[in-house]
Amino acid sequence: MTPTESAERALRRGGVLMAVGLVLVAGVYVRALAFTPEEATQGLAQKIFYIHAPSAWVALYLAYGIVGIFSVLYLFLRDPRLDLLASSSAEVGTVFATVVLVTGPIWGKTVWGAWWTWDARLTSTLFLYFIYLAYLVLRSAVEEPGRRARYSAVLGILGALLVPFIHMTVYLFRTLHPMPVVLQPGRPRVPGPMLVTILYSFVAFTVFYFGLLARRYAWARLAAARAQGEAEGGADATH
Repeated sequence: MTPTESAERALRRGGVLMAVGLVLVAGVYVRALAFTPEEATQGLAQKIFYIHAPSAWVALYLAYGIVGIFSVLYLFLRDPRLDLLASSSAEVGTVFATVVLVTGPIWGKTVWGAWWTWDARLTSTLFLYFIYLAYLVLRSAVEEPGRRARYSAVLGILGALLVPFIHMTVYLFRTLHPMPVVLQPGRPRVPGPMLVTILYSFVAFTVFYFGLLARRYAWARLAAARAQGEAEGGADATH
């Protein structure tokens, strides 16, 4: 099987996983709106949580964590596939981070009475978002593949190192942002039906993320394989 055929096959598999994830995400909306009770103080606005929280889990912990891990591996192994996987995760993670930064202010306006406040959690998350936007801009600006991979790996690692600090901001600083209800020591602090919906939403968004990642990575592999084929064809034509 040629690299192009392998990438096309992976693209189809990624599409199937992405479709499954999309169905699961649609199920989050149905369960949150129809089968999950309203929170006593926040009312209907609290249901944004079932989109906001799993998007934050995917973007900050999963996607950007994968960027950091595979960026470190690339610097040691110099395997271009590791660079493609890290960059694909950065792109998908930035999509989910955008969802976080859109749904958060909508929720905040309803609960806090303000669209935005410059507290530690929100500000550090926005800063991380800008780091990965810079990561994507860097990859489009540097043409030489090896240099692009090295520079973006360093920036990806620096961004990933900020994630533990962001998680701890609600413990280290006075902040309006709610304390974690799932990713915390001890038992989750929510009623059973809400906890089931939260856990289901985390699973659904995780599957959707891996579907998007698999498809984006397959596209990157396919583009690299076609570029290599064109380069080899051009070289043969000159001889």
